[in-house]
Amino acid sequence: MKKHIPNIITCLNVTSGAIAIVVATMYDNLFAASMLILLGMIFDFFDGLTARVLGVKSELGKELDSLADVCSFGVAPAILAYKLILENATPSMEWLALSAVAIPALSAYRLAKFNLDTRQTVSFIGMPTPANALFWVGLVLGKQWAPEIYNAVFANSVVLAIFAVGFAIALISELPMFSLKLQGFGWSGNELLYIFLVAVLVLMPIVGAGTVMLIVPSYFIICLLGKIIVRK
Repeated sequence: MKKHIPNIITCLNVTSGAIAIVVATMYDNLFAASMLILLGMIFDFFDGLTARVLGVKSELGKELDSLADVCSFGVAPAILAYKLILENATPSMEWLALSAVAIPALSAYRLAKFNLDTRQTVSFIGMPTPANALFWVGLVLGKQWAPEIYNAVFANSVVLAIFAVGFAIALISELPMFSLKLQGFGWSGNELLYIFLVAVLVLMPIVGAGTVMLIVPSYFIICLLGKIIVRK
């Protein structure tokens, strides 16, 4: 029985994502959809943890996890992106909302690639799908909690479309991106993670609730700077 427990948790992930899609499309409730995507992230964390603790990691669980992630962190956030772009577009620019289709397409590609990529053990190559999903969840929450920042920075269909396509491409890029798991407590190996945590702590008193919209862009920028510095 215990070998099925992680898979059950993974199914709860895909269920959360499926319900998020329903409430976003049929009821236009992006806040509830965002909460459900976050719930899916919790299930996504615990399915792998449970599999390791119980010693029941399997190829089936690996494939099921990827399929669940396509739903919860590919299709569901794409609908958030589509809705946000559409509501900020003039009639002549509504076509920009179609840029959101890049999210599930390249999320699926990334997840298939991840399953075959032996390099991604303690860090990532390309943006993880939950990070991209978290960006769109952050915009929905930020729009409600810090509307002045959302309106000043993100409430533009062109800007949102650029983020949709740009972060979708980042999913399948070769950009090294650090994991949020500490590699011990020392500085070595955790440099970018510590810089990221300090950046978030600095942002919080400055922009308050608006920090939820800036976490993922900050993560991406620090990874990009890390790549440039290492290359030098």
